[in-house]
Amino acid sequence: MEKRAYNKVFWRIMPFLMLCYVIAYLDRVNVGFAKLQMAQDLQFSETVFGLGAGLFFIGYFLFEVPSNLLMHRIGARIWIARIMITWGIISAAFVFVQTPTQFYVMRFLLGLAEAGFYPGVILYLTYWYPSHRRAKMIALFMSGIPVAGMFGNPLSGWIMDAFHNTHGWTGWQWMFFIEALPAFAIGIATIFVLRDGIDRAPWLSPDEKHVLKRNIEDDERAASAAAATGGQRNLHSLGAVFSDSRVWWMCLIYFCFVTGQYALTFWMPTLVKASGVTGNFNIGLLSAIPFLCAIVVMNILGHSADARRERRWHLIVPALMGATGFAIAASFTHNTTVAIAALSLAAAGVLTCAPLFWSLPTA
Repeated sequence: MEKRAYNKVFWRIMPFLMLCYVIAYLDRVNVGFAKLQMAQDLQFSETVFGLGAGLFFIGYFLFEVPSNLLMHRIGARIWIARIMITWGIISAAFVFVQTPTQFYVMRFLLGLAEAGFYPGVILYLTYWYPSHRRAKMIALFMSGIPVAGMFGNPLSGWIMDAFHNTHGWTGWQWMFFIEALPAFAIGIATIFVLRDGIDRAPWLSPDEKHVLKRNIEDDERAASAAAATGGQRNLHSLGAVFSDSRVWWMCLIYFCFVTGQYALTFWMPTLVKASGVTGNFNIGLLSAIPFLCAIVVMNILGHSADARRERRWHLIVPALMGATGFAIAASFTHNTTVAIAALSLAAAGVLTCAPLFWSLPTA
């Protein structure tokens, strides 16, 4: 009964959530590919692109907590649909960018639009899975990052080469427009595919709902008992959050992970080009290799972490892999083979850290 219930949950929500994240991540980081043409067409400097990339996260930070609070009130499927439709519209509007100021504003607005999607989905998974099943599901969901890189990079390169100067638009304009369309379409589909919780899933039988709800309740009781045994109070006020030293340590650790993650995704096309590769499509193909390696490693370690119910060493090892990969890549910038191998090691490391990390605060 339990196995059948979880199989139903898996096939009903996980492939769809993974698809959503593929689209989200592609729209978030395709600016790294657009840079290959925008820098020349609009005379944007490295500083302009760096600031624009960073402004996304200012908007994301400002609206992330309010977005999750609204998701609790409105419901997961409606709010996630709103997020996707909004960011699809803003992503398409990038075709009209002509100045650095316009670029900054659009990146900030894209951050506002996407805010709440990622933590919202992590929260959504807690409605369905107890903590000991969650690392594997989060790892699968976050496979959307390397999948977006593996397929999105060659796609972006091909669009920029194939559509350049078609109907008066440059390749980067076509790339932004075409890659924004799936977000809008999938956003509408979200309303009909997702459900707001176990009780609202018509595809589960009453007995299956009972099993799933019992597991969630048992998990919550175990977490509360563990907190009480350790002398910790289960508080959730804003003041309690900011006064908890563990939250600050978590923030610092995650900051280190995502710094490596976004350095990789934003600048990989530029690094591959600098190693001597020519042609946007060729750059996209080679940029896909590190993400393919990351898919394999993050799912192996996610499964291992759940099977062993261990998190610390499953985080330390990929973090060291990422650091080593970046160090080697920085030392061999003009050797394509070594650069791709090092970037593959870095991607497998830093992209694996995030899903394992997020299984900690949700446990």
